[in-house]
Amino acid sequence: VQLQASGGGLVQAGGSLRLSCAASGFTLDDYTIGWFRQAPGKEREGVSYINVGRKFYADSVKGRFTISRDNAKNTVYLQMNSLKPEDTAVYYCARAARLPFSLWRAISYYVYWGPGTQVTVSS
Repeated sequence: VQLQASGGGLVQAGGSLRLSCAASGFTLDDYTIGWFRQAPGKEREGVSYINVGRKFYADSVKGRFTISRDNAKNTVYLQMNSLKPEDTAVYYCARAARLPFSLWRAISYYVYWGPGTQVTVSS
């Protein structure tokens, strides 16, 4: 099982980035995939989740970020628009078993993590 996040970078406030999470060793449909982020000195927090056809967003990114999945490429994307300096963090994708919706935000269920990708938003 491998997860590889990419697509981070430096962008000005108001700009956009698209993160990719390439999965290998398993089929996305069978699992819950989450995007998380961790800013310096802060705890890791969930940003967005996808499980089959359902999606969820943290309040802080709702309306600005969009999670999607390409089954043919076995890749999950996070389109990030209207970026703010407070979005600056290392972003990770992670896999959990196919969870009931009530457990999507429970970070302890995410067993497999990929290396993060740095997103820096300048003001």
